[in-house]
Amino acid sequence: MRAAEIRAAGAPPVVTDRPAPEPGPGEVAVSVTAAPVSPLDLLCASGTSYFGLPELPYVPGVQGVGVLTRPTPTEPAGTPVWFATTAGMRPGDGSMAEHAVVAPADLVVLPPGADHGLVAALGLSAVAAWMCLTWKGNLLPGETVLVLGAGGVVGQSAVQLARVAGAGHVVACARSDAALERARRLGADSVVRLPAERLGDVPVDLVIDPVGGLPAAAALRTLRPGGRLVNLGSAAGDEFPVSSAVLRSRSLHIHGYTNNELDADRRREALLTVVGHAIAGELTVDHERVPLADAGDAWTRPGRIVLVP
Repeated sequence: MRAAEIRAAGAPPVVTDRPAPEPGPGEVAVSVTAAPVSPLDLLCASGTSYFGLPELPYVPGVQGVGVLTRPTPTEPAGTPVWFATTAGMRPGDGSMAEHAVVAPADLVVLPPGADHGLVAALGLSAVAAWMCLTWKGNLLPGETVLVLGAGGVVGQSAVQLARVAGAGHVVACARSDAALERARRLGADSVVRLPAERLGDVPVDLVIDPVGGLPAAAALRTLRPGGRLVNLGSAAGDEFPVSSAVLRSRSLHIHGYTNNELDADRRREALLTVVGHAIAGELTVDHERVPLADAGDAWTRPGRIVLVP
């Protein structure tokens, strides 16, 4: 089979021929139809993540979409599935190949009509956006949501899913005019270009923060009493200043989020929720579909890349 292979930490993958993996006891075989290149893939392959240097060589890809290569006790061959792997975090291979083997707990059967490329592009990024809004952020109907990093996949998803979840007003913040225009098309009521000392004049109930740094500090100052900020990334900086006076005087709440918090059942429920909204036309994300053969050239290309056969 063809596969993208990381041979040196920090280097792009090399597309090569490998034997197709054989499922071991308790594993399921999947023919891969779409594999996104995610920030976690890049981080793990760099050798600088908190998981340490990965065992080389390996096939990257912490998530993917495909069809069951062989029947299982509950599903026939050809059943469409989303799946997760631990590639780059633990020894073993991931989704950026023509075939993969997956633990049943890391596999989610997709409903009919799901676009494999779009599901791959959304994947765990959209899951994170949904859970930050509804679980960590406890969004209530009619509340105002401010989305930092609205140009990224998490941000694009959060803008749309905030509306689906009942937000009364959505503010999108991003660095480029193109990202802000896209946010308006996706449903944002108002937009703010970063960097900015003020992030608008609308008091905010919930901030979705995939960037950290100074934008997060500015976002805290927009929160009304009892407001919440959920941080799930550090693209703009690993630290941000928090004023004790602002925090205490408004009884603000700051939460951290990672998809690693989710058990398999909760992750499955969240993924199927976002896939359902995608099928209904309520959720999409900009992405580029690239042949697996071009994985090396596309590895660090801006935007969400989805590798396809």
